[in-house]
Parts: sequence; structure tokens; C-alpha cells
Amino acid sequence: FDLNQNFHSYLPFEEFLMRLTKPTLFTNMPVTCEDRDLPGDLFGRLMKEDPCTIKGAEALMLGEMLTLPQNFGNIFLGETFSSYISVHNDSSQVVKDILVKADLQTSSQRLNLSASNNAVTELKPESCVDDVIHHEVKEIGTHILVCAVSYTTQAGEKLYFRKFFKFQVLKPLDVKTKFYNAETDEVFLEAQIQNITTSSMFMEKVSLEPSMMYNIAELNTVETEDEGTSTFGKMSYLQPMDTRQYLYCLKPKPEFAEKAGIIKGVTVIGKLDIVWKTNLGERGRLQTSQLQRMAPGYGDVRLSLEMIPDTVNLEEPFDITCKITNCSERTMDLVLEMCNTCSIHWCGVSGRQLGKVSPSASLALPLKLLSSVQGLQSISGLRLTDSFLKRTYEYDDIAQVCVVCPYMSRES
Repeated sequence: FDLNQNFHSYLPFEEFLMRLTKPTLFTNMPVTCEDRDLPGDLFGRLMKEDPCTIKGAEALMLGEMLTLPQNFGNIFLGETFSSYISVHNDSSQVVKDILVKADLQTSSQRLNLSASNNAVTELKPESCVDDVIHHEVKEIGTHILVCAVSYTTQAGEKLYFRKFFKFQVLKPLDVKTKFYNAETDEVFLEAQIQNITTSSMFMEKVSLEPSMMYNIAELNTVETEDEGTSTFGKMSYLQPMDTRQYLYCLKPKPEFAEKAGIIKGVTVIGKLDIVWKTNLGERGRLQTSQLQRMAPGYGDVRLSLEMIPDTVNLEEPFDITCKITNCSERTMDLVLEMCNTCSIHWCGVSGRQLGKVSPSASLALPLKLLSSVQGLQSISGLRLTDSFLKRTYEYDDIAQVCVVCPYMSRES
């Protein structure tokens, strides 16, 4: 701390502050030489006698002993900041009513971190008032720890002084998200998480808390006979500057699945909950804000496929099932027209009435068609006309189907 020396000469107190962090493994610099060199085996014997080295592996830099941190170190968002505060009476007088207060000033708020707000009745010479504070860091940027001490001298004079400690909170992870809207109202979320610190992280948990309208399925495990195995392996370590991709599938809950108008406008998907550990088990946790997607634009009428075969035979009819949903706020009277293409031919009556469809209502539409060309063919040519507004909606490239020939030629 920086404290004015003239002011300090009149104070009977001395205040200490130390950050409580985990110790680190001791490292040494091994010095070796060949036996034919002048020192001979001297360096080797010294390393074997050194209690900080690993027996049988004295040439390794990493030892078995722990060492206390020699500097303040880095503090990252989501970690817990712990500090030890000690106020020592280094005078020859007894002081009374000692109150130690610790506040943390951030860019947006001031927090009281003192474990107790009760004053100590008296403090004898060479005695201390100790306090340990903890705070989960939730903001990035400059933080100032303000330690204030008030007390009363034997003459009844009330005195007060403060010390300031300034530190920076850094960002530990870089999180990027991508959304994919499926035709079946499912939403796929890809979360890219990058470790932007200088040390390895053990990713304890990365989960997605969905909004109230969705159920979630995590796609980050490989199912085996006994249990699921993580796609990242048993030891889920994320090295510095490495990026890992997590995938989630969100499905609308049954009570909302049929309400096309509601699901269409839902943009809030949920939030990511990330828990990690560093060094000797120091724990950190981050929760993102509510993730939002771009709402898909279906227009007034949405057409989606409910059933379609993967492979069909050439010039043989096959069945598909479409789902038509009224996404507008008015009732529609729909007419279906089917237009043939050079490869796809519709079977049935074109221009038939489908009837009235209420807002947010849906109807299933079974259709039959055949293909006259082999290969991967695109299904196109559906037209829906609203009789009320005389507006036509065109649907091409609805899906693809693989057309194969069922006959195999015999080569002599």
C-alpha cells in the first residue's frame, strides 16, 4: 500500500494485506555435466542431496515441494478473490473500539466484504485484529479494495485511516455461439469456448440451461453399451489458447410445439453455465447472459416435411407427408396446385381445396409422386393459394431424394 509517511508517524497501527491463493509446485534449475568434466559427479551428488528434487529424477525442473506465491498473480472473472487483512497495534498504548471495514469498489458498485461489522472493544500493544474476506468476481476491469480502520485512543480521540489496493480482473474464456434453425422447429446451438489464460483448465461442466419453452439434448457424448463417453475424452483439459466446440439440440415442449405463432417468435434460447478448475483445484464459474437467436422467417404459410423416404425406385410412386401451418393472424382458405418438373411428377388432382386453416393451426397433407430420372432429385413444384387474398405461395427445393434403378444389368 502507498501511505503518506508523515501521517503514518502518528498512527499506532500497521495494516497488512495478503491475497490468499493456492501454492505452486517448486521448480529448480538443474545443473549437470559429464563425468569426464572437471566437476565429475559433484553436481549429481548435490542434486540428489537437495530435498526439493524428485528422487530418481533429479534432472527434472518440477519438484515435489510446494512454494507460497511470490506475487499477487492474475485474477479472472468467475473466480473467488480471497484476502487476509491484519491490523497490528505496534504502539505501546491500548486502543479501543477498533473497527476494520473492507469495501470493494468496481466500475459499477461498491461492496462491503467485511465478515463482521462489530467493533473490537480494545487492542493491546503487539496484538492484531484479523479478518479474511471472500468475493466471487463478477465484473471485468479495475477493482479497488478499500481497507478502512477507525479506533479511539486512550485520550478519547477518535482516529481513522484508509488504505487502497488496486488490481485488474481479466477475462478467462472467449465464448462464441452459432444457431441453426431446423425445419422441425428444433434449434441447434454450437458453443465455441476458448481458453485465453496462460494456464491449463480442467473443464468440470459446460451445460446449457434452456428457456421454459424448450427441452434440451446434449450432443457431446458418444453412447456405448454401458454409458456415454465424452467426445473430449476422460481428461477434459483445455490448454491455453485452445478452442473446444459444444453442441446442443433444443426441441419445443409438447405444449408449445403446435403453437406455430409462439415458437416462431421465440428468440431467447437459454444460457450457458461453465465451471472449470485451474492449478491446484482453484474453481471458477461463468454464466452467460440469455442467448438469443434470429427468429426464422416463415412468412404467412409454412410448409415442412413430416415424412419422406431416403431412397426410392425409378418410375415407382412413393409417398411423402407435408405439414402446412398458418403463421399469420387471419384465417386462410387454401388451394393446392402441383406443378411437374423435368424429373419429378406429382400423382393426384391439382387445384384441390384444402379448406380453411385458422391462425397457428396446422394440417397434414399426404402426397404421392414419382421420379423419371435417377440420382439425387429435388422435390419442387408445390403452390398454395389463399382464396381470400388471391395470394400464391411457391415452394421449391423442399427436399432431396435419392432415386435408384431397381433393375441390375447382367454383364456376360
